[in-house]
Amino acid sequence: MDIAAMKRAEDVTSVDVYTAKGLLCTGHHYLDVRTNEEFNKSHVDNALNVPYMFITHQGKVNNPEFLSQVASVCKKDDYLVVGCNSGGRALRACVDLLNAGYEHVSNMEGGYSAWVDNGLAGNKPADALKTACKFRP
Repeated sequence: MDIAAMKRAEDVTSVDVYTAKGLLCTGHHYLDVRTNEEFNKSHVDNALNVPYMFITHQGKVNNPEFLSQVASVCKKDDYLVVGCNSGGRALRACVDLLNAGYEHVSNMEGGYSAWVDNGLAGNKPADALKTACKFRP
């Protein structure tokens, strides 16, 4: 890809959690890029989980298989809402997806934490979810 044509963070469409919920109700797929451990604690209903990063003894490292793993569960013309814990990993994942040819990618601002904070996690206790999805002291 031509360097001038490379997508950057400012090229990513970001949506708030209410817009994301509406998109999911109209057929968009939710791609959760948190670690398997974060995802298993709690997640958006019907979410697909492909970790963008792994937590290792050396800290967070990129998942070298991220794009191929996404390709195994999503097509490049699928409509995707991408979320993580608070928005950082999802934004970087969106850039990578756009540069790989995915056409309809939106970043969910604030990630799963914002989803929980706005009461969209259903009848699950918000305090337990926030502890599960955020590293808080």
